[in-house]
Amino acid sequence: MLSERLEFAPDRDAEIFAAVPAAPAVFVLRGGAAHFEPYVSKTANLRRRLHRLLGPPEERTKKLNLRDRVRTIEYSPTGSDFESGFLLYSLLRAEFPRTYSKRLRLRFAPFVKLHLENDYPRASVTTRLGRLNGRSLYFGPFVSRVAAEKFMNDSLDFFKMRRCVDDLHPDPKFPGCIYSEMKMCLAPCFKGCTDEEYATEVNRVQAYFDSGGDSLLRQFSAEREAASANLGFEDAAAIHVRVEKLTPILSQLPEIVRRLDRLSALMIQPSHLADSVALFRVEGGQISRPIPFGIQRSEHAKSQSIESRVQETLASFPQHKPKSVLEIMEHVALLKRWFYRSSRTGEIFFADAKGDLPMRRVVRGISRVFRGEKAEPEIAKS
Repeated sequence: MLSERLEFAPDRDAEIFAAVPAAPAVFVLRGGAAHFEPYVSKTANLRRRLHRLLGPPEERTKKLNLRDRVRTIEYSPTGSDFESGFLLYSLLRAEFPRTYSKRLRLRFAPFVKLHLENDYPRASVTTRLGRLNGRSLYFGPFVSRVAAEKFMNDSLDFFKMRRCVDDLHPDPKFPGCIYSEMKMCLAPCFKGCTDEEYATEVNRVQAYFDSGGDSLLRQFSAEREAASANLGFEDAAAIHVRVEKLTPILSQLPEIVRRLDRLSALMIQPSHLADSVALFRVEGGQISRPIPFGIQRSEHAKSQSIESRVQETLASFPQHKPKSVLEIMEHVALLKRWFYRSSRTGEIFFADAKGDLPMRRVVRGISRVFRGEKAEPEIAKS
């Protein structure tokens, strides 16, 4: 998994320290004895970190020193903090399969879950994903559970899908709840609607989440125009009020929030290799290992040439099926942690509903990341 390997001997420490780069890297220190647990970490300066861990011990200090235990140094240079974190995650997962999650302390991302496996589907907020082949759908990731709950509740105010969490056994004698009394629920609990009517409303909710709210916005716009054309100005005004209520909900929705199985993107990060950037492919929330993308100086003015090479690189990414739901949750947690930082290195570009990436924006993003320039403003979904 790591690209470089050195044998360590205390009497050759100066030579070994000089051989490693004074640059960011992920590394493993291994001892000669079988019982010696490998030391795995990342650092912004590998040479300085190894000198502290493997150099001559200082007197009267409690700093960790592994000089007399380590026999092998393995490392891989990295070009960004995200690459270091992703490689460290992969390495810890391989070295400590039973305890890596405690070492990483990942916080799983919140999602809005549409419970389609239920006879009467509903929505809820969760940080746990269900079966890979299950019918339920997940929309996110959100920055926090509070943000997810606010978006879900504000959105469901425009629909009449149930808010209760119980498994329903429809009974005409059931008194219902406050939502049915306020005409904000079709009330399948006491057969206030047919199963077909409720299924139609659930389909509207799914279309809303699938499209990031665009389906409902288009519906309101069409109804408003129709009302105006028929001189129903009061109805048009009422619909306009609903549009004004919906618009801020959608305008504040981060671009990363979408259906998980359609979360497709290309991330661009600085590379430790000269004249290169690192490309990470995201498919269904799962992150691929990086592939270097070389920048030829003569191509700076030839965006079409770069675009064709990006397409070739995308085609070369290996197809990797997730081993478990947990692996997807971990990858999304890493992606969410990077995306929602107040200041982040690198850029990300999301695929549209057809799965196509905005290639012209990708080419410009590659140029900015390569030159260390500021990213373009985030495009909010509206």
